[in-house]
Amino acid sequence: MTKLMLHATVHGPDDIRVEQVQRPSAGPDDIVVKVVVCGICGSDLGYARAGGLPMGGDGPLSLGHEFSGVIEEVGARVTALRKGQRVVVNPTTPANMIGSGGPGAFASHILVRNVMAESSVYPIPDTLDFETAALVEPLAVALHGVNRSRAGAGSKVVVFGAGPIGLGVVAMLRLRGVADIIAVDRVDSRLERARALGANATFNPDNCDLWAEIGKRHGAGTLYGMPVVDTDEFIEVSGAAPVIPQIIARARFAAHLTVVAVHHAPVAMDLAMALGKEMEVTTAMAYPTEFGEVLEILAAGRIDTTALISHRYAFEDFEQAFATAARADESAKVLVTFGKA
Repeated sequence: MTKLMLHATVHGPDDIRVEQVQRPSAGPDDIVVKVVVCGICGSDLGYARAGGLPMGGDGPLSLGHEFSGVIEEVGARVTALRKGQRVVVNPTTPANMIGSGGPGAFASHILVRNVMAESSVYPIPDTLDFETAALVEPLAVALHGVNRSRAGAGSKVVVFGAGPIGLGVVAMLRLRGVADIIAVDRVDSRLERARALGANATFNPDNCDLWAEIGKRHGAGTLYGMPVVDTDEFIEVSGAAPVIPQIIARARFAAHLTVVAVHHAPVAMDLAMALGKEMEVTTAMAYPTEFGEVLEILAAGRIDTTALISHRYAFEDFEQAFATAARADESAKVLVTFGKA
């Protein structure tokens, strides 16, 4: 008898449906994971608004990639993993691309292919619960952004955007020994979370003269007759179009900018200004090497992730969970749960 399950898919702009489909079965090189927790990512929200992947695709797009769970079925040729093992999965390996063209983890079960050939499945250490394990993926994005930056223990850093990834950046900067971290966001509750995760100053640009406040903390001066701040590293995680031009205008000579946010439209950059300041601009995408490292960091209890999570919903309330995640003024990381493991 065919087993069915519910899973969440995007059929068009703002057309999200939770539908009944056939539960997957493992091929000889695959596993099936029973999902326990899956976080809602900003990319999930973006795919929903756009109606699918930016480059298009055939058929509905399955959502969800920040997940933890338990192996329920193991393929005949899989020897390194076993049924009942608690795992997290790197969703970016070519055989899977979970939640971005492949299967999605907003479902009771998910197929993970070719697990022996690709390092995609990581056992969850006994010290780690399922909720915290589901944060490995977004925190790996944050750690890669920090790794791509020039931030070190003595750096003066400004993080623009205190959504889930920006909050992770703050936490990873603090873990790396950075003591002078300013977080900027237009939502005061997110700034409170940033302070809990290690920011020593936070500013809402709607409530202050932002660059004057940054100058008070990091130092201020002039360059070519124009006002600048003495910040060493800017990390852009907001996705707001005006931020990058403002940073270039206010940065000191030889300042560094790391762009982690996805900007869905072209952003005007004054390259003459950046050239005159010998600024370096770096981008950071996904987590080529950081996934396993973050799992170890969390297992060792080196980061308290309490402030990252704002809401928990059962999968039966997925539409409400998704709507909450879309409201930046009241949410950080929203987790969807699928019952007991």
